[in-house]
Amino acid sequence: MDPVMNQMARELADVISAVVAGDTRVDACREKARAAGYDMRVALDAAVTFVPLAGTALVPVSGITVSPAPKASLDMTANDRRFLKSLRISADQTTEKEVE
Repeated sequence: MDPVMNQMARELADVISAVVAGDTRVDACREKARAAGYDMRVALDAAVTFVPLAGTALVPVSGITVSPAPKASLDMTANDRRFLKSLRISADQTTEKEVE
């Protein structure tokens, strides 16, 4: 991957870590676990994808030709909304396709 993209992905991971670590709800959960005699570690796995803005040409990265992915319809579950809310990210309004 391009060094600039690597740097941006690293910065995003650092920001997400800082937000999660600074949330008082996370501290409260960890304290409950400690009081019960456990230590808690959380690992989040995320895929960061870089897609060219509309109207810009695709640029091959490390000799790999990249083609835009077809737009798929995404079904937002209630669990997805809770996760995004925990990261302080607001999702669009509830749609008919929302799955429980």
